[in-house]
Amino acid sequence: MTILITGGCGYIGSHLVKQLSEKKEDLIVLDNLTTGFLENLLYNETIIKADLNNTEALDNLFETYKIDSVIHFAASIIVSESMANPLKYYLNNTSNTLNLLNTCIKHKVKNFIFSSTAAVYSPTDSGIADENSFTNPVSPYGKSKLLSEIIIKDLAEAYNFNYAILRYFNVAGADPSGRIGQRLDNATHLIKIACEVALGKREYIEIFGIDYNTPDKTCQRDFIHVEDLANAHTYCLDYLKSKNQSIIVNVGYGKAYSVKQVLETIEKVSGKKLNIKISDRREGDLEVLIANNNKLKNQLGWKPKYDNLEKIIIDSLNWEKKLSGKTIY
Repeated sequence: MTILITGGCGYIGSHLVKQLSEKKEDLIVLDNLTTGFLENLLYNETIIKADLNNTEALDNLFETYKIDSVIHFAASIIVSESMANPLKYYLNNTSNTLNLLNTCIKHKVKNFIFSSTAAVYSPTDSGIADENSFTNPVSPYGKSKLLSEIIIKDLAEAYNFNYAILRYFNVAGADPSGRIGQRLDNATHLIKIACEVALGKREYIEIFGIDYNTPDKTCQRDFIHVEDLANAHTYCLDYLKSKNQSIIVNVGYGKAYSVKQVLETIEKVSGKKLNIKISDRREGDLEVLIANNNKLKNQLGWKPKYDNLEKIIIDSLNWEKKLSGKTIY
């Protein structure tokens, strides 16, 4: 049976494609290559270039290949952009997810894995969210993902398929072997931007807000290595196939680092002083957001390999050095 991975040429998707290819799984990658890169496919995987709004192409794909499971990464992901251009997010994230689900139902796909986000959660007093925490997203990005979750649940109940919804916290890092990583020039990930500053590829890094109710007045986030995040999908796929039931899980390490702590660690690891600019808060940013990951660890048996901020940063720096042609640490 074949696994379809949408957005498999992107940052997170390509790491899962790599892991599944190394397990000799039969894969098809669907990507419109807007934010994905063919260079991220390491093992000559079959790639279909198409957009999820092309329902005819989707039908042809599912008729050609016997697809048993779908892992859906393809999405727009920038919170600030979603505040300025919400229509893009409801079309690309929610409407296109519905297109994909409709095709899955027509072709009797058994398992559907969805890349969601911790941005679906409402702020909590503790800053810690579990899967039962109140969902009231503050950004169109988060809302577009939550609407997709609701649609998935309703359709799964009506049309008898299993789903896993993974709510991501803050992804960072790169393949430890330096083969793939975040390639986008305009990426908004904190650690990537700061590493680019450390290597002289950008002039400065911004801290958005230094008036939060945290020890150092900057936001706190749960950062997870992209390899561990990708690997969580394999646990979910195994769970769907073995248990024949659906699940929603947080994917994070269950600990937080502030923006200042991250930047200080990058300075320590790189040996470079960062040029830091203080800016106003960004609309849509939560003060503290930490994963309660007990469900993923206890129910699925997930064991992260790279739960270490310095390791995340080292792999990020190595990747940025490779992109710029410099010597790797």
